[in-house]
Amino acid sequence: MWALPLLQLPLPPKIVAATAKSRPSKPVNNGLFIHRTSLNFSSSTSPPPSRALRDEGSPPNLPEQESQNIVDDEGEVSVEVGEGNEFGWLPVLPHVLTASMANFLFGYHIGVMNGPIISIARELGFEGNSFLEGLVVSIFIAGAFIGSVCSGPLVDYLGCRRTLQVDTLPLILGALLSAQAHSLDEILWGRFLVGLGIGVNTVLVPLYISEISPTKYRGSLGTVCQIGTCTGIIASLLLAISSENDPHWWRTMLYIASVPGFILILGMQFAVDSPRWLWKVGRQDDAERVISNLWGKTEVKKAIEEIQSVVTENDDNLKNGWLELFDEPHNRVAFIGGALFVLQQFAGINGILYFSSITFQDVGIKSGALASLFVGVTNFAGALFALYLMDRQGRQRLLIGSYLGMAFSMFLIVYSISSSLDDQLSHNLSILGTLMYIFTFAIGAGPVTGLIIPELSANRTRSKIMGFSFSVHWVCNFLVGLFFLELVDKFGVAPVYASFGGVSVLSALFAMYFIVETKGRSLEEIELSLSPNYMKKDE
Repeated sequence: MWALPLLQLPLPPKIVAATAKSRPSKPVNNGLFIHRTSLNFSSSTSPPPSRALRDEGSPPNLPEQESQNIVDDEGEVSVEVGEGNEFGWLPVLPHVLTASMANFLFGYHIGVMNGPIISIARELGFEGNSFLEGLVVSIFIAGAFIGSVCSGPLVDYLGCRRTLQVDTLPLILGALLSAQAHSLDEILWGRFLVGLGIGVNTVLVPLYISEISPTKYRGSLGTVCQIGTCTGIIASLLLAISSENDPHWWRTMLYIASVPGFILILGMQFAVDSPRWLWKVGRQDDAERVISNLWGKTEVKKAIEEIQSVVTENDDNLKNGWLELFDEPHNRVAFIGGALFVLQQFAGINGILYFSSITFQDVGIKSGALASLFVGVTNFAGALFALYLMDRQGRQRLLIGSYLGMAFSMFLIVYSISSSLDDQLSHNLSILGTLMYIFTFAIGAGPVTGLIIPELSANRTRSKIMGFSFSVHWVCNFLVGLFFLELVDKFGVAPVYASFGGVSVLSALFAMYFIVETKGRSLEEIELSLSPNYMKKDE
C-alpha cells in the first residue's frame, strides 16, 4: 500500500475563461525564485513584482492558481486560470518513458553477463582464465568512457532525440554480434560496441528529461531513469536463471537485448526535441509548439522569456570548445559533477552490486542469480520511493540522507563481521546492511547525482559537463570493479567496507556544503542564479 501515493499525482487543473473590456491587469506572481538575481523580462506588460529572496534550500511558495491575461485583436481580455500548469506531468510522460528505454538497456547489459559468463567462457574456449572472463564483462566500460566523452558535440549538433536514435545502432549491432560470437574477439568487439552506446545514452537521457520536463515535476520524471535501469537489471537477472540449466541460453539473452533498441529508435521518431535545443539552433516556432504541447499554452510566454534570458547572448553555442569548462561558473559545476561521481563510486556502490553474491552465500543463498535478484528488487523499490520524494523533499536533502543511510549500512556490516556475535545474527545483520545500503543508495545517491548535474549546468555547456562527469564515472567504476576483490583479499571485508562508510560520510558533508537546491526552479533560473555576471548586476 505504500506505493499508492505514486498514483495520487495532481490532475490537470481546470481552466476558467472570462472576457472583459477592461485594461489587462499585471500578471500574478508565479512563485518562482532566483537566488541573488532577477530575470529581465522583455514583454510589453509591466514586469512581475519584486520577490523576496529565499534561502536556496527552502521550497518556493507556489500559488495554487495562476492567471494570465490575453488580449485579442478587438481588445477583448480573456483570463485563463490554472494551477501553475495546464496539464501537469501527463503530456511529458510518453517521451520520458521512451527515452528511459535507453536506461532499461543500460541495466539489462549490466546484468546480462552476471550468470552466463561461465557458459560463455566454456563455449568460447577461455574457461578458467579469470582475466579474460573479467575483460568480457568490463570491456563495455572502456566503450562507455569513449561514448561519454564524445556525447557533448553529438548532442549540440543533432539534439538529444536524433542522437538517441543514432547512438542506439551500436547497441543493437553489439548485442547481435555478441549473440552470434564464436570467438573471444567477436564477443569483445560486441561488448565494446554496447559500451559505446551505453556511454552516450547515460549522458543523453537525464539531460533530455531535464530539458523537456515541467519544472514542478522535473525531479520525479528524472527518477524514471533510475527506474528504467533497475527494471533492465531485474529483467536480465530473471532471464539469467534459465542459463543455469541451458549452457547456450546466453545467446538468446543477447539476442533479446537488441529488441528494446529497435523499440527505442522507433519510439524516438515520435518524441519531441528539447525546446531549449530547438531555440538554440534557431527553430523558435518549433520550440514554442513543443512548450505549448508539453507544458501548456499559458506557459509558453514565460518559458520563452526565460530561455531568451540565457540563450540570446549565446548564439555561438554550437561552436563551444571543451576549454570553456575552465571558465566561471562552468568550472564549478564541472567540479561538482565530477566530484559527485567520484564520491558515488568510491562509496562502494559497484563493489556491492558486482560482488553482493559473496555476502549472500554466507547465509545459504548459493544461487548467484537469485542473490543478484534480491539486490535488483531492493534497488527498484528504492527508486520508486525516490520518484515520490524527489520533488517533495528536494535534491540536497535526499542526497544527504541517502549517503548517511549508506554509511550506517556499511558500519552495520562492519560491526556484524568484527564483533563476536552469534553466527546467524552476524549473517542476518550482514544481509540487512547490504539491502539497506542498496535501498538508501537508490533513494538519493543514484537518481539525484544524474539529475542535479544537468540542472546546475548552463544551457551553453550542459552536454559537455554531462559528458565530462560521466567519463569520470566510468573511470571510477572501472577502478572499483578492478581492485575491489584484491583489496578484500589483502585487508579483509571489514576495513574495505569501513572505508566505503567513511566515503559515504564525506559525500553527505559534500552535499551539505556544495549542492545548491534546485527543486521548484526552472533551469534558466538556476543558471542565472549561478552566473557571476548576474550576481554583480544584482549587487
